[in-house]
Amino acid sequence: MSLFNPETVTCNGETFSIYLTQQELEERVAELGDELSSKYEGKNPIFIGVLNGAYIFLSDLMRQVDIPCEVDFLKLSSYGDEKVSSGEVTDLKDIDADIEDRHVILVEDIVDTGLSMNYLVDKLQKKNPESIATVTLLHKTEATHHDVQLDYVGFEIPTLFVLGYGLDYAQEGRNLAQIYILDSDPKE
Repeated sequence: MSLFNPETVTCNGETFSIYLTQQELEERVAELGDELSSKYEGKNPIFIGVLNGAYIFLSDLMRQVDIPCEVDFLKLSSYGDEKVSSGEVTDLKDIDADIEDRHVILVEDIVDTGLSMNYLVDKLQKKNPESIATVTLLHKTEATHHDVQLDYVGFEIPTLFVLGYGLDYAQEGRNLAQIYILDSDPKE
């Protein structure tokens, strides 16, 4: 199967170039899957993905774990169609599963300020799970302003605007198999 992974892409009138390749993503997701399989052996965790951005990462991650597990989703909004967070978190969809006394693995596509992740951990803690582990594909360490719990991080990246592999720009670009940055952003 051939995935959509051009060298450059134009999205909403701006040009983006490859930052993380399909191979780099596949290798790191496999490593995270191995770590989670080891940590949660015999525990039947429930993966909770944050829509819309984390669905591709979550799908690939779950296929890399070799333990019984379940999945559910929730949805927030803190960006709208902009390139920076609005600073406010809005619930759009809650989970359906009862997570009381369950091991929860919360999966996010990207953590920048830490606002959404903190909001989610607090929200899920109120449902009395046995444990909550957080997984993010990308962490913008320089942009993080909140003390945030991140147990598993795919890649630490500078403060760049990223696109692809589930991440969007005004709902476009999620279908790209690699992660791209704006050509105007410096890579390091």
